[in-house]
Amino acid sequence: MGDTRETVKGLWIDNAEREALSGETFETANPATGGALARLARGRREDVDAAVASARAAFPRWAAMDPNERARILWKAGELILARCEELARLEALDTGKPITAARTIDVPRTADTFFYFSGWATKLGGETIPVRGPFLNYTVREPLGVIGAIIPWNFPLLLAARKVAPALAVGNVVVVKPPEEASLTTLELARILAEAGVPPGVVNVVTGHGEEAGAALVEHPGVAKISFTGGTETGRTIMRAAAGTLKKLSLELGGKSPNIVFADADVESAAKAAVTAIFYNQGELCTAGSRLLVERAVHDRVLEVVTSGARRLVSGDPLDPSTQMGPLVSEAHFTKVLGYIDRGTAEGARRETGGRREGPGFFVEPTVFSAVSPSMSLAREEIFGPVLAVLPFDDVEEAARVANATEFGLAAGIWTRDVGKAHALAARLSAGTVWINTYNRFDAASPYGGYKQSGFGRENGRAVLDELTQLKSVWVSLG
Repeated sequence: MGDTRETVKGLWIDNAEREALSGETFETANPATGGALARLARGRREDVDAAVASARAAFPRWAAMDPNERARILWKAGELILARCEELARLEALDTGKPITAARTIDVPRTADTFFYFSGWATKLGGETIPVRGPFLNYTVREPLGVIGAIIPWNFPLLLAARKVAPALAVGNVVVVKPPEEASLTTLELARILAEAGVPPGVVNVVTGHGEEAGAALVEHPGVAKISFTGGTETGRTIMRAAAGTLKKLSLELGGKSPNIVFADADVESAAKAAVTAIFYNQGELCTAGSRLLVERAVHDRVLEVVTSGARRLVSGDPLDPSTQMGPLVSEAHFTKVLGYIDRGTAEGARRETGGRREGPGFFVEPTVFSAVSPSMSLAREEIFGPVLAVLPFDDVEEAARVANATEFGLAAGIWTRDVGKAHALAARLSAGTVWINTYNRFDAASPYGGYKQSGFGRENGRAVLDELTQLKSVWVSLG
């Protein structure tokens, strides 16, 4: 299963690979086998200091660069990413366990699209002229913040690195990236691609290492103007506390327990088939995964039947095999956590319809469906981040809204109905940053994305993220 050990990968600072100052490394595993995959430089506080110093030195030149030139560089990066699609897809599949088909058709093309989209914004970010009292001209300008610390999760490391890096660069910021310790290979490759595209030394630096070492040092560094973090809610809380000492700006895209709501008047077959993809895509390792399937009681049994049979037909296996639909979970620790939730669901009285067992070597878990789930169970309240679906019945719109919102999270939701009025009315009532109607898990670089409640704050993608990456200056000119 592609268990070929990679060479040691170093930090990326000043457009060059280098060892950690301590000389230490750490090993990452191939999720499909449990064997060794790569050795990475173990960056610590002193390495973060070096990366931030490099970025701060590069910032004035990059911020002052003609926006047309920044746009050209970002567009070139998108072209290079597409040209290396197969290489990047293979690395992502090996590192994360996701099927290479998904990496090839979704992760890599959308990474390129992100650079293409934000290359356009490099030349279009302006302020406004404001009518004020008296003989004055008042106008605003948006200016880059400086060094952005980007902390990336392991489920979509390449794509989510692009979501943070591309808009930051477009408006003149520089970036220090801390990739996930479980899956850093494509982030390092992205940094090399950006250098080839023309990004000057120091504008994008990458420090691999552990979250409690390199990640914590980046959050606490006084030379970093903002942290953009995607990951777990508890880690997000830790980052908020740590960032308070330097009053950094923050964007936090955190966990989710997204409801996928199917009404009896929906195209039930289509909704049920889509529900399979909504939870089992990327092994369920997706913040927006439709992990709670709320089904109107009149069609509950039919939807459960279609979803269960669909889960049983999914093909698990080697991520590098084009026929694979579900790969392994990313690490042994996460694998153990997911199996623990499955055991807890059974102990709490939910009925396991299918799955729930380990498959073969590596960190494979069968796609799992639970019915007879109540809103108070762990399966319905806590983020599992794996291939585990909880199916809950409801009787009317009021109950659907109440159960859907009965969680600390608020990242996304789905609604399936032919009644357009009902769909829009319910969408307005759901506490979620994204609501899909008669579809699920649709994203675009142009559309803002982020959460409500404990799913975090701030937005990625679209015009909205540019406000998160700039500061607003008001300029007054006397005309008297």
